[in-house]
Amino acid sequence: MKRIVAARALNTVGRAIITATVFYELYHRSGDPLVLSGIGLVQVIPVVLLFVPAGALVDRRDRRMLATTAATVTGVLGVGLATLSAIDAPIWSFLALLFVQGCMTSVHAPAASSLFPMLLPREQLERSNRIMSTFSELAQIGGPALAGLGMAVFDYHWVYAVVGITGIVSGSLYRSLPAVPIPVASATANTRKDWRVGLRFIFRSKLLLPALTLDMFAVLFAGVIALLPAVASDLLGTGAIGYGFLRAAQSVGAVAMAIIGGRLPPWQRPGRVLLIVVALFGLATIGIGFSRSLPLTILLLVICGALDNISVVIRLTLEQLVVPDSIRGRVGAVHYVFIGMSNELGGAESGLAARLLGVAPAIIAGGAVATVVVGVVALVFPALSRMPPLAQLTPEADDTT
Repeated sequence: MKRIVAARALNTVGRAIITATVFYELYHRSGDPLVLSGIGLVQVIPVVLLFVPAGALVDRRDRRMLATTAATVTGVLGVGLATLSAIDAPIWSFLALLFVQGCMTSVHAPAASSLFPMLLPREQLERSNRIMSTFSELAQIGGPALAGLGMAVFDYHWVYAVVGITGIVSGSLYRSLPAVPIPVASATANTRKDWRVGLRFIFRSKLLLPALTLDMFAVLFAGVIALLPAVASDLLGTGAIGYGFLRAAQSVGAVAMAIIGGRLPPWQRPGRVLLIVVALFGLATIGIGFSRSLPLTILLLVICGALDNISVVIRLTLEQLVVPDSIRGRVGAVHYVFIGMSNELGGAESGLAARLLGVAPAIIAGGAVATVVVGVVALVFPALSRMPPLAQLTPEADDTT
């Protein structure tokens, strides 16, 4: 477990450094929020284009080697971005490498998530997901913090170059994991080859579909990470160090909640908890839009991170417990479309909304939309609020033929 946690955490650190640095550098080179939208867009396109082949690939090939390759290529891309930054290359060339990074993440996400339940007993998954989430959030803290401090002291290209190290080490750790068998589909050969299996499974699930819907719309509309360069400069008047603190604040809250959550008894109504925390996430986002104080904005981001941690642990454990192993890669790939698309498309939406409405109105409106979506999901999917404790869930029938 230690090796896979470390591998995923280092991969997260590298991607967080890339994201934080490229957002800050390109925004300050252009001064245009639309550039932030472009950064999100080029990373969401691979998610949409590749979820079909990526899911099938993960279900038919060595998941360990796929994760190894994706993590190592991330390190190579960090060196590539360092080179582009050093020579003041045009913005489109940065976007091209970010597109490749999106392709790698589209493979890494389902491969790594599929490895996790194959290496650990079912009864340890909820606790292990909390630990994994803690280390991932620590990585999200370390990445932006290192990026912010690095940009305050060194040129941008030196910051990108650090990702070369994290990528190589992450890939090596994945490679050292025990070999896992390639799953054999439980149904027909057509099911094994049918890319629509993952999509149909999710849309037939009375629990997984609303959980993913909540997460997707919360991040799509209420996520403010992509706008933090504009928040730091335009709303709060702070520099690179302040931006680094803003980028790290949400992860600080997530780590704190992971530690607290480990001491709490399991949720008796995790679906109801999920609805509540996403609604509160939207309200906290509205507060960020109104804030003109750096400490208050940091506090609200910490709260958002704590709420998001609860959501992530419930959602990941739910997926791992209800999805049959034979289709886990395809379900994971579709899952990443929900999550990856909401993260990156949310960045594109945030940049465009900020260009049209202004930074603060865009954040306030996004938080309001996410809060309304919670009410809609609660009405349309009543089974979610009645969901039993996670430990009582079992794999749902793979009747996706």
